[in-house]
Amino acid sequence: MKVGIVGLPNVGKSTLFNCLSQNKAQSENYPFCTIDPNVSIVNVPDLRLDKLSSLINPKKLISTTVKIVDIAGLVKGASKGEGLGNKFLSNIRETDAIIHVLRCFDDPNIVHVNGNINPLSDKEVVEYELVFKDIEIIEKRLDRIKKTLRSGSNESKKEIEILEKVLHQLQKMNVSRVDFSDDQFEEFIKPLELISFKPILYVCNVGENDVVRGNSYVEDVRREIENKDSEIIIISAKIESEINELDSLEEKKIFLNDLGLEESGSNKLIRASYRLLNLHSYFTAGEEEVRGWTIKIGDSAYDAAGQIHSDFQKGFICAEVISYKDYIEYGSEIKVKEAGKIRLEGKDYVVSDGDIIHFRFNI
Repeated sequence: MKVGIVGLPNVGKSTLFNCLSQNKAQSENYPFCTIDPNVSIVNVPDLRLDKLSSLINPKKLISTTVKIVDIAGLVKGASKGEGLGNKFLSNIRETDAIIHVLRCFDDPNIVHVNGNINPLSDKEVVEYELVFKDIEIIEKRLDRIKKTLRSGSNESKKEIEILEKVLHQLQKMNVSRVDFSDDQFEEFIKPLELISFKPILYVCNVGENDVVRGNSYVEDVRREIENKDSEIIIISAKIESEINELDSLEEKKIFLNDLGLEESGSNKLIRASYRLLNLHSYFTAGEEEVRGWTIKIGDSAYDAAGQIHSDFQKGFICAEVISYKDYIEYGSEIKVKEAGKIRLEGKDYVVSDGDIIHFRFNI
């Protein structure tokens, strides 16, 4: 699963990416500094893993991860090939969700590609280009299907009906996933990798003085998306860059405390990206290893077993489950067992976020 960072040139995308990643992306004060996408797999911060590790003292501690992609800045006309448009749109179609970075700070020393600071206008430019590209994809697909239909085939009538409904939504700039059944979406819409159906997290990049409370730009964005199924977070890329230069965890904590922040914006962004993908974690815990595993919210114990190894699925007998709360309360697996708090669950058990699971299997 991967998340793409998008936005106009010079809004702070690559600076944020550098704060998330050990793979430093080029970050300069001119448009199209990023051309090819930069990719990094980053750990998802989870204090529960740290707490389990402190109780068990394992040989290894392995976090869950999410793939972050820094994609070239987009400009007006990208859907027609302006700037790096076609390359940009191809890259973003391959992601599962979108982090849309909006410039919400004033700085005469940093060039704005459109000449003035207006995050709502920036948002509109990017989203129009994404929609126009999706319209082009739908129209091409409909044209091919209708040719098949004219030759006497009736198999494509349902697909035409669904895609025409999608096209109408795109033309109205009002795409809604809920207007389609799961079967319709999986069969006809998902294979087209339409950008407009991807979940979006809006990141308002602000100056140092606005990182706690935001500013009028942030409020404009908040009002704009309040009735949409999207999230918004506030980050200062400048602050994140300064935190990234500090060597010790203690120095970083002092720096954050001085600013009135409990944690870095980078951590908030990674966790928000994880939620955006509809993911959560379960854990395996022992002396050899404490590890977080990524599954979709709603996945079963059978699905979770397959994340570790296909043999765990094939020979699934049951899952021994301890809630995170119980493990922390009793302090060890032995004490949890003595308290009768270990549950035996079958294949259909829906895994809860933070469950600690041991799978029994036989092949």
